[in-house]
Amino acid sequence: QVQLVESGGGLVQAGGSLRLSCAASGSGFSVNRMGWYCQVPGKQRELVATLTNSGTTDYADSVKGRFTISRDNAKNTVHLQMNSLKPEDTGVYYCYARLTWALGGGSTGHWGQGTQVTVSS
Repeated sequence: QVQLVESGGGLVQAGGSLRLSCAASGSGFSVNRMGWYCQVPGKQRELVATLTNSGTTDYADSVKGRFTISRDNAKNTVHLQMNSLKPEDTGVYYCYARLTWALGGGSTGHWGQGTQVTVSS
């Protein structure tokens, strides 16, 4: 069983910074990819940034140059440093992890509970 525990959301003024963290707890798996998605009311969840275990990153165009994703492989933790925040960055940010299980070798995707990020103008 795996659980993704997120932290770091909150309210910040435009131009400010926040750092989100997500830890995957449990055992019997390896993490292939972790990342963050954002959802606003009435819209689908959208990619913000992801990072594979080989170090490949993928960012939404809207956050390139402002957000940085990083990972502590030993702790199965991913961080999202968000700088120069804009009101349009407001939303619920969900952590995502793609895991491979040692028993059977299957791969599954998992979501965190979400953390609210609000950027005021």
